Amino acid sequence: MDCDELVELVTEYLEGTLDPAVRSRFEAHLGECDGCEHYVEQFRTTINTLGRVSADELDDDFRKRLLATFSDWKAESSGDAAP
Repeated sequence: MDCDELVELVTEYLEGTLDPAVRSRFEAHLGECDGCEHYVEQFRTTINTLGRVSADELDDDFRKRLLATFSDWKAESSGDAAP
């Protein structure tokens, strides 16, 4: 597994929905790649932090920027982003 594939699968990994063989490859890559290990930990931290914040606590402008960031990231990772 390479770093790009890991990034594509990180959500499924954290949700525990990866096929066992893919999970094994994912974890093997994590054991060899400090950058990806850090990425997964940051992803976990972000999810845990955002999970504690209610929608009412978010400033409307911040919420819009956050959603736009995730939308842009998703488009980039799927190759749909504008050049």
